[in-house]
Amino acid sequence: MSGSPSSSSASEDEDEGIDSYRKGGYHAVRIGDSFSGGRYIAQRKLGWGEFSTVWLAYDTRSSEFVALKIQKSAPQFAQAALHEIEVLSAIADGDPSNSKYVVRLIDHFKHTGPNGQHSCMVLEFLGDSLLRLVKYNRYKGLELDKVREICKCILIGLDYLHRELGIIHTDLKLENVLLLSTINATQDPIRSGTPPILERPEGIPNGGATMNIIEKKLKQRARRAAARISGRRASMGGVGGGAKTNRSLDGIDLKCKVVDFGSACWADKQFAQEIQTRQYRSPEVILQSGYSFSADMWSFACIAFELATGEMMFTPKGGQGFSEDEDHLAMMMELLGKIPRKIANGGARSKDYFDRYGDLKRIRRLKYGSLEKLLIDKFRFSETDALEFAKFLCPLLDFEPENRPTAQQCSQHPWLNITSQNQTEVKSESGMEKVNVGMRNLQIKAGK
Repeated sequence: MSGSPSSSSASEDEDEGIDSYRKGGYHAVRIGDSFSGGRYIAQRKLGWGEFSTVWLAYDTRSSEFVALKIQKSAPQFAQAALHEIEVLSAIADGDPSNSKYVVRLIDHFKHTGPNGQHSCMVLEFLGDSLLRLVKYNRYKGLELDKVREICKCILIGLDYLHRELGIIHTDLKLENVLLLSTINATQDPIRSGTPPILERPEGIPNGGATMNIIEKKLKQRARRAAARISGRRASMGGVGGGAKTNRSLDGIDLKCKVVDFGSACWADKQFAQEIQTRQYRSPEVILQSGYSFSADMWSFACIAFELATGEMMFTPKGGQGFSEDEDHLAMMMELLGKIPRKIANGGARSKDYFDRYGDLKRIRRLKYGSLEKLLIDKFRFSETDALEFAKFLCPLLDFEPENRPTAQQCSQHPWLNITSQNQTEVKSESGMEKVNVGMRNLQIKAGK
């Protein structure tokens, strides 16, 4: 993650540490600091990434809250910022109505500080990530109607990027899709009615940013220690041993936008062979057989699955005698069937994993299943829900990239237009029973 304009970041539970606040590194920001000739005033930190920190800021010209992304100052980070600004500018120029569910660049400038000159981007302020939403829902699957609502937004964004702009995102994942507003209204400066800070509060020393990190780390350690104690009590049958109640997502605006274009590229100007975060990586990227827009569609399918189940579709790990990549390919085949030989042997790295017959070299015994069976057996989907959802996902997970539906084609799939307004779910405390009542007798055809 190169830093997203959100109320949370991929690194929500830890801080960036003080070691990178040095020449070539992060810029130390204090609440009330001004940027771009006084136009933007820092309010609070939203998140951080490997390349940057992101701050809530107040735009004194428009009287609106924005996200201020401040890149590290070393030349390689400055170059990465230039690329991202180029991509974001093309996105903004092609969407003057700001209706395509992709984050909007408002402004960009350079800021000079003690650690060097930092490229800065001003983006629209957005809410929590889909990862935060899944965590808020206690890693339980979202209701399918809510999954559909989120998928529709992502597909509009992908169709715009792919078909109209020729841009491949290359790093789609839960962290890189943000809700338009925060889950907790008090975290939203507009809904909470928080007045903007227009000058630096008194009593904050010059080392304020560093002190905040140290204090936060101490608080995190205290929270972890308290959680361990609470966990031990629960395991002994003490306080806290009861089943968790379901959290309602009603009232949360699920409209969302695709963000973080630090790794994005134009389809005809690719600059990296290894793209995508591990769990969302497509087979053609692992095998290095070339990629296009269809790699994003694979990642999109992984996101949809994760939203509906609360778990990642693939979580590969290296083992004795085999690599993480080989385990990933084995997991794909166990769920989706054997990779066609021409695909298995068609990449620059195919010989690292497959023999000439298209079989894995080091993982020989595969336990084949199906996506539909997994949804029923592990995640307690009804047979109808599992069948319909699998019909939506499986074309997106075709091992042959050219066979995957485009974002535009996918957005027309019947599964996205099923309504289940009368759906009722009844779950036992253990979550092992699930009864679906409602419009579940629809027969649909797989669309591509």
